Amino acid sequence: MSKENRMDLLKGIIIGGLLGAAVGILFAPKSGKETRDDIAKKADEFLTKAKEEYEKSLEKSKKAYENLVQHIKAIQAETKKKAEEVQEKLEGFAEQGKSAVEDSKSRLKRAVEAGVEAFKEEKEKQKS
Repeated sequence: MSKENRMDLLKGIIIGGLLGAAVGILFAPKSGKETRDDIAKKADEFLTKAKEEYEKSLEKSKKAYENLVQHIKAIQAETKKKAEEVQEKLEGFAEQGKSAVEDSKSRLKRAVEAGVEAFKEEKEKQKS
């Protein structure tokens, strides 16, 4: 139930209770002073009950809010953990890629050097 719905319900309970008490008291066969005293007493009782209900609703709302905050914090922590795991994996992949590039570069350099050396040897054979 939304906060707005709870407030509407609470207003309806208060108004309905006051009207019901007032109608009941007004039609009771009592003197004016007794009737006013009864109305004041019933109004105090009803306001006390309304206040109790409001406090209960407020407490439920606070608990729901606290639970929501805890849930969001848990999700945030899990998200951070997953992001760190992904970052570690990406760093590992980057390191593997860097290592593979260095290895390929080294092999290419050796192959070029071997080709140059073979070219020099062939050239020397042709001179002799």
